[in-house]
Amino acid sequence: MLDIKWIRENPQALAAALEKRGQDKADAQSSVEAMLAADEARRQHLTELQEKQARQKAISKEIGQAMGKGDQALADKLKAEVGALKTFVQEGEAEERKLDERLRDLLAGIPNVPLDDVPEGADESDNVEIRKVGEARRPNWAKEHFELGEALGMMDFERAAKLSGARFTVLSGQLARLERALGQFMLDLHTTEHGYTEVQPPLLVRDEALFGTGQLPKFAEDLFNAGEHHWLIPTAEVPLTNLVREEILDTEKLPLRFTALTPCFRSEAGSAGRDTRGMLRQHQFYKVELVSITDADSSLAEHERMTECAETVLKKLEIPFRTVVLCSGDMGFGARKTYDIEAWLPGQKAYREISSCSVCGDFQARRMNARYRKAGDPSTGSGRQTHFVHTLNGSGVAVGRALIAVMENYQNEDGSITVPEVLRPYMGGVEKIGG
Repeated sequence: MLDIKWIRENPQALAAALEKRGQDKADAQSSVEAMLAADEARRQHLTELQEKQARQKAISKEIGQAMGKGDQALADKLKAEVGALKTFVQEGEAEERKLDERLRDLLAGIPNVPLDDVPEGADESDNVEIRKVGEARRPNWAKEHFELGEALGMMDFERAAKLSGARFTVLSGQLARLERALGQFMLDLHTTEHGYTEVQPPLLVRDEALFGTGQLPKFAEDLFNAGEHHWLIPTAEVPLTNLVREEILDTEKLPLRFTALTPCFRSEAGSAGRDTRGMLRQHQFYKVELVSITDADSSLAEHERMTECAETVLKKLEIPFRTVVLCSGDMGFGARKTYDIEAWLPGQKAYREISSCSVCGDFQARRMNARYRKAGDPSTGSGRQTHFVHTLNGSGVAVGRALIAVMENYQNEDGSITVPEVLRPYMGGVEKIGG
């Protein structure tokens, strides 16, 4: 959520940012004007309400003075005014809540402002490659992961459809173990070498948690509702980021770095016809998530660090990849800047996203009311000045897509799959699947 004070002082900058994100110029201007109007109405009402409350307090003294002078007529008049003021204040406080809610709803629907160095563009075709690692193999006999998995008898989409419908997969045997190995390898890497704290969070979260990270209210259709104000998590970003919800942290404890291996659940609304074969776009998948909580001065450097941590996974697996910076029109709702890491898939002869690392500034923190006390601020107990934390999130990486990348990059012409060396300890020493 953006700071209404900043919007008030920089309305044209926000309108330009909304245009940069792909919003029509007239719509962008209308959105800003609606927020400014809601803010002005709220502020005017608060001023009037405060004036009436102040008058209400002053009259109490005037009534006492009138009674002391024996002026009963004036005292009665003042008492009548108190009654009218009391009614106004009660109704005014209810109106204040409505105006607060109106402004909050408008602010909740506005995306984050892109950083200045984010390239302008409409969609993924305008993303900018910043580095490429490894040589992309292009054997003419390369198959896609679902062809390999089905031929091995370890990847079954038909049985999954009988159980759950489309966009689900049943893995078995050594492929199931390989997926588990990938998740354990990533967790061990991030906790032992990259300094992240492992967390096992709930898979069900409340409305407030999803509001905090920006999925609600705007993207409810992308989620699975579990009833009674609970939802299945679309990513562990939601519970991990909300660990600091409504807290005030000491700056000395920052940065906080969390990681988790969890199932993720997404409705894939709007993706009809895209990646219908295989495991690329599933309703349920595993992912290792990375979340960082920093102060304002450290978030951009942390973004580079987090992206490097995710890239290390692919380097150790020896999977070719490239890293791109997303253009303004392709970024997520809460991001100020995003790097996508795309793994090379020989079967598709294309790079496909396997990780997305975003810096959100204080956008999510304002929605969660997560703050920190800055070093050097005067210490006056609970009155010490506080600032909103900055949040970052990234895939470290998507386990299902990593399985796809390993299968396609380590496939052999006979249909077998060589197990990457770093995964063999997690596979009980197995060096090859099939063949």
